[in-house]
Amino acid sequence: MKKDLQKLITIFEAMADGVCIVNKEFTVEYMNSVMVDDFCEGTGKKCYQIFENRNDICSPCDAARVFKGETLHQEVYNKRVDKFYDIVEIPLKNDDGTLSKLSIFRDITSRKRQEEKLKASEEQYRRLFELVGCGVFFSSKKGKFLDANLALMDMLGYSSREEFFEIDIINDLYLVPEDRLRFVDIVEREGSVVDLDVELKKRDGSPMPALLTGHVRYDHKGNVVGYEGIIVDQTQRKQMEREVRETNDFLNNIIHSSANAIMATDMKGTIILWNQSAEEILGYKTKNVVGRLNITKVYPEGMAKKVMAKIRTGDNDRSGILKFHPVVFIKQDGKIVEGNLSAAIVYDENRNEIATVGIFTDLKERLEMERRLKTTQEQLLQSEKLAAMGRLTSQIAHELNNPLYGIMNTLELMKTEIPPENKRRKLLEMSLSEIVRLSELLRKMLTFSKPDQKEKQPVDIDTILDEMLLLHRKQFRENDIMISMELPGGLGPVYASKNQLRQVFLNIFKNAGDAMPNGGTLAVKTSSRDEEIVIEISDTGVGIKKDNLNKIFDAFFTTKSSVKGVGLGLSVCYGFIIEHGGDIRVESEEGAGTKFIITLPVHIRPE
Repeated sequence: MKKDLQKLITIFEAMADGVCIVNKEFTVEYMNSVMVDDFCEGTGKKCYQIFENRNDICSPCDAARVFKGETLHQEVYNKRVDKFYDIVEIPLKNDDGTLSKLSIFRDITSRKRQEEKLKASEEQYRRLFELVGCGVFFSSKKGKFLDANLALMDMLGYSSREEFFEIDIINDLYLVPEDRLRFVDIVEREGSVVDLDVELKKRDGSPMPALLTGHVRYDHKGNVVGYEGIIVDQTQRKQMEREVRETNDFLNNIIHSSANAIMATDMKGTIILWNQSAEEILGYKTKNVVGRLNITKVYPEGMAKKVMAKIRTGDNDRSGILKFHPVVFIKQDGKIVEGNLSAAIVYDENRNEIATVGIFTDLKERLEMERRLKTTQEQLLQSEKLAAMGRLTSQIAHELNNPLYGIMNTLELMKTEIPPENKRRKLLEMSLSEIVRLSELLRKMLTFSKPDQKEKQPVDIDTILDEMLLLHRKQFRENDIMISMELPGGLGPVYASKNQLRQVFLNIFKNAGDAMPNGGTLAVKTSSRDEEIVIEISDTGVGIKKDNLNKIFDAFFTTKSSVKGVGLGLSVCYGFIIEHGGDIRVESEEGAGTKFIITLPVHIRPE
């Protein structure tokens, strides 16, 4: 027991409330007799064992707040002893500076039980009152109200009881006076009327649809003295019916106006919904499939069961939903259509499966574009290889030409020293002829090896960059690569080959994508400077080693595997930019990304 605590024990024992002290290890250090009577002796045990009969800490537990110096006050029901307590928890400072928790339990069970009884009584009264939410009335045969509740007056917009009792029912209450005569005829002939559909008129003249239920009131002699009953305002119901009808019409229009095929089936696979786009994409008419065709008929054999299994497995640990799953459907004419299917199981209120619904997106054009893009990329890669090989061939041919011309000149000189009739002269001429043929062959190789000279014209750099980024946006997004563009426009044209510039940007974008295998940001920025257009393309990838910076534009230099490239791309880029009168350089820091800076002269049109 901590110091000075003994002085309080006498006070605690004299209290009618339960008192206990718990340390930071949740061990009960003290319980007064009232607490012992309620929970039995528990000193030395864990508080959650004593009060909650648990083997671990309560969740949530507010003790930590008290140990930090906060005082708590709350009402708690203890299931173990079936009692309600008003509990005050106070931090208690120990000699060593630590805090314990002093809890005072005041038994408020009796008060709570009384409050519950009172609350139940009030709720019963409230329910009874709310049941009379409709208008209740008593009227005379002559058409005057003799009595009515406030709900009816509020319903009809009257605040004065005197004014309400002065209205003429047949003319002032009924929008169609004949409805009053119909009510009187039925109720006097049959003794009562139930849910008669009528149109009433509010004080401001606006119509109010209502259901009228009433019966005849007789005097002690059996004479009809009037009619009594209830009026139920149907405005909200009518409004809801109209809104539901409009919503259904709107949703139906959305479904049938969708550019994607929307279809639904029951759990046996019978088609129950088939929109206009489904007709157009798959060729089946709605009237021929709804209720008549099974969904398995539009899938390849066995595919429907696999798709249903994937729907039940679901995406992202959420069963019953499938997103963007690639599928193929078989059209009515037998042709195949490719696309993505998003589907879900529809459940009733008891989580029973009642239907499946799917949205099919026809990806024919996109898939075809991706195939063309892939083919183009392969062609560009091949073009890069051939261009680099051509330049290498050009260099070799150029180097061979000089010694060949030296040999040719030497043989020509030797011809002057050997008479024509000499046998060696013939051998000399044969050698000279072969040298000439070899020189012609090298000339043809030089002509063949020149890079493809596409027609140059004034082009807008921003437009080319925007087109290339648009073409590769999906690929970058799938690899978690964000695109940042600063293309101000109006920078002026450059005189260039569109295809060669596209090839330059394609190479740089591809290298940037390869440098960011885990995603990142590709930033493209253009600006003008001293009659030049500056293009900056930077990534947040792995960067380039310092030792390799001076080699990246060399032919056949690459840091990639042989599968990914042969080191021709950047050398081709360099050749194209230089050929256009521009410059290309690179800045990079290993692990921090790479930036390519390309400058091209602005095209000045002749006056």
